[in-house]
Amino acid sequence: MPSRSSARLAALTVAAVCGAASTVALTSPAQADGLRIHDVQGATRISPYAGQKVTDVPGIVTATRTYGSSRGFWLQDPTPDDDPATSEGVFVFTSSTPKVAVGDSVTVTGTVSEYVPGGAASGNQSVTEITKPTVTTVSTGNPVPAPVVIDRKSVPDAYTPAGDTAAAGSVNGLTLQPKKYALDYYESLEGMNVQVRDTRVITATDPYAELWVTVKPHENRTVRGGSLYRSYDDQNTGRLQIQSLGATADFPVANVGDTLAGATTGPMDYNQFGGYTLVASELGSLKSGGLQRETTKKQSKGELAVATYNVENLDPSDGTFAAHAAAIVNNLQSPDIVSLEEIQDNNGATDDGTVAADVTVNKLIDAIVAAGGPKYDWRSINPVNDQDGGEPGGNIRQVFLFNPARVSFVDRAGGDSTTAVGVTEVHGRAQLTASPGRIAPADSAWTASRKPLAGEFVFRGRTVFVIANHLNSKGGDQGLTAQYQPVTRSSEVQRHAQATLVNAFVKSVLDVQKDANVIALGDMNDFDFSGTTKILESHGALWSAIRSLPTKERYTYDYQGNEQVLDQILISKEIRRNGDFAYDSVHINSEFHDQISDHDPQVLRFRP
Repeated sequence: MPSRSSARLAALTVAAVCGAASTVALTSPAQADGLRIHDVQGATRISPYAGQKVTDVPGIVTATRTYGSSRGFWLQDPTPDDDPATSEGVFVFTSSTPKVAVGDSVTVTGTVSEYVPGGAASGNQSVTEITKPTVTTVSTGNPVPAPVVIDRKSVPDAYTPAGDTAAAGSVNGLTLQPKKYALDYYESLEGMNVQVRDTRVITATDPYAELWVTVKPHENRTVRGGSLYRSYDDQNTGRLQIQSLGATADFPVANVGDTLAGATTGPMDYNQFGGYTLVASELGSLKSGGLQRETTKKQSKGELAVATYNVENLDPSDGTFAAHAAAIVNNLQSPDIVSLEEIQDNNGATDDGTVAADVTVNKLIDAIVAAGGPKYDWRSINPVNDQDGGEPGGNIRQVFLFNPARVSFVDRAGGDSTTAVGVTEVHGRAQLTASPGRIAPADSAWTASRKPLAGEFVFRGRTVFVIANHLNSKGGDQGLTAQYQPVTRSSEVQRHAQATLVNAFVKSVLDVQKDANVIALGDMNDFDFSGTTKILESHGALWSAIRSLPTKERYTYDYQGNEQVLDQILISKEIRRNGDFAYDSVHINSEFHDQISDHDPQVLRFRP
């Protein structure tokens, strides 16, 4: 769209001339005459004419893209063949503003190309295009081929076939089975005019003017109108991204649970940021679902309330302090302990060696007081400059906020950015060697990643050990619509190593004191059903308390139409055994277009 950043625009569907690294290996140049679009598209994801020049391919112009680096038009054959695997549409890349209009009947001579949005290393599927075109207009004002209606009946329940093991797991060479697999169905419509009607929004409008809808209203529906990501084998086949060929200002500003009423129509595209996308020339009208931000229950006098909240790269220059403070005071009801993730240093992304974050934290504390909350105290450990990942220069870290009127922090000297915290036994009870302290900061598992922060608290005479985490992100993982199926989740390797260290540390506490109250919480960057969570829980050390919620309420994040768990609070046996705890995923951000963070905070209330 016209207001998109240059980086996002460059990643949308553009011609293969952008670089050999973004193209599929092509056949030797040749010339093919008398072909139609379904011949060019073929019955697999790769055109049988890739790399060849094709002559006088006929069709009707269904839409034009006149902005950014992906300028061109979509061409569709009004006389389809009888093979459901072969698309009747194709994108013609012109590089400059196309000179054709919707309804023009044209013939196109050019070179067939397979472009991979994001580059070959991304693992994405490719888009079949005709590049370097010569366009001849035959007539104007013709009716556009009727759109294919995509609905719950047309999209298969099975997501994708397994890739060809002889091709490193790629599905590119497999014959499409659009009646059997959802990804094959969407691929069989690549470049064609399609339509959805009365679809529910399942990911809110983002800053790039895009949203996600579902054509399957009952598929893993959450209590607030999203689609739950329940397992690696349950991919929510009804998800579809919506963008627009119109002005950004006209794009609907939607929340989860809203509806795009009526018809949304346009060509089926594929891009780096979500895969199959309906690029709308006609948008449905927005109907509000009335979604409201949640408020958790206030802890009682005898309950300890512990929360985790990723405040998304908070630094002193941000304008969100008052909003975060209001969320902590009003929506979270001023928890006794708050683990904050993504607190940046005092000058944010300025990369000048600054690592202290006292200005950032105290600005938030002051905002909380102004919002009517308690005067929190805080503890943290400054990282080594530029060693903990995140935005360069930002030096993100975890911070403990705690309400000294309700809970005390046990300060024990010795904790710094490079010294590992340990556990000792004192009078039969576990004790940290340093508080606060960092878990195994020199271990390679934490390379370019945040080190866990461990602290010892006392509430009503009972010790509670809290470990604040921000594990390795999912950056580098293949997308769900990748050509390699099943996809590779490369980020898991480091995250599993990190989870192993956290689990071992928790066990070292429990080995000394089996009835210790231990909480490991934070942005775990992985699902409640993931291998990461299984490692954190191994040997009975911890249990992810979000599982105490009904299934349809288990989510903390919304990504590409999948509501999912990334933030977790895991508890030791002592806390779980008593059963006197309550868990709440407080949905204030992830489902809303005007979010102040992309994560929803989590709150645990229990009686130590």
